[in-house]
Amino acid sequence: MASFQLLIDYDVVVFVETLAPSARKNIRQRLTEIRDHPAACLDYEEPDSIGRPVSINICGAYAIKFWADHADRQIKILDIHLADRRR
Repeated sequence: MASFQLLIDYDVVVFVETLAPSARKNIRQRLTEIRDHPAACLDYEEPDSIGRPVSINICGAYAIKFWADHADRQIKILDIHLADRRR
């Protein structure tokens, strides 16, 4: 049983639907890993607009931005984009 609930921004869902099936499968697997072990999936952090640290995980060619809300036991997937582009 997962200790966190995974919440995904709708724009992320739309973006992932445009990817090749192999990339979608890799991202789905990584999202499960992030849900189950968020601290182990942290490659680096950057602050959001209010200074809160946002975690970044590199999955192949893509960067997955997420925030672990420990109080609510939720992982919030904020964005997925090509890893060589900042957002």
